[in-house]
Amino acid sequence: MSPLSSTNPPPWEVLNLLAHHLDPKSLAIASCVSKSWLISFSSDQIWQPICTTHYPSLSNLKLTHLSIPYHRIYAVAYSATKRRQKPPSRPRLFLHDLIFAIDLRTKNNVPLLTIAKPVNELCSDANGVFKFDVNVDDCEGLEMVELSEEVKIAWNVVLKGWGGAFTMMDCEGKLSFIPGAEGWFSEELPSPRCCSSDVASGIVADMKLGICSRRGNGGKVRVEKVSVGMLSIVNWRYVNVDDGLRYLQHFLLPNDECWCHGV
Repeated sequence: MSPLSSTNPPPWEVLNLLAHHLDPKSLAIASCVSKSWLISFSSDQIWQPICTTHYPSLSNLKLTHLSIPYHRIYAVAYSATKRRQKPPSRPRLFLHDLIFAIDLRTKNNVPLLTIAKPVNELCSDANGVFKFDVNVDDCEGLEMVELSEEVKIAWNVVLKGWGGAFTMMDCEGKLSFIPGAEGWFSEELPSPRCCSSDVASGIVADMKLGICSRRGNGGKVRVEKVSVGMLSIVNWRYVNVDDGLRYLQHFLLPNDECWCHGV
């Protein structure tokens, strides 16, 4: 048999027989050879079983949109699958870029704890999640206060060099100042600015406080432990560090990509 040339292309019957032995990627490549190959390798007869096997739910679009070819449905479904499997990009923020500024006061404005520390100097969770413990013993000016239940809490994340700041928590609440007790506070975080304001972020800022007392202080107490983090309200687990940084960079870095692109 003489070699095939561009002026003597194989009949479409031969291409049709060949097509049934090719995988989707090879079919897509072969359809780029020429216009006649595009017509042969893009027929619904070839792509319908492929599309139905790999993406049965989307292949049903053909029932209501007859003009959509099966090879196009397959391409759209394949791209959607790849985007879903694509890992999110690395965050452009790092822990050493951030400072946690935490202020805790009674309702009468008596300071319980005021601290501003680089995040990389805090005790991080061993599981790699966005949860950090503040070493209260290193904090100066801690006040011993009378038993009280009303407290004001503020937690801000500041970009080093004062390039930006974001309020994680600013609320009032009740805390039982019982030695050994632990108070828990949370506040829902806003969705990134790239999304609709009606869409919740699905993340809350979380703070836990531990209280202790000392003998000879007339029943006064002080903050003993502070733990802060970011919780997903979907499964009530702490988000990992990279997800936390990706969220914060929307509010701290200019012209950041949409948070949704990494989901």
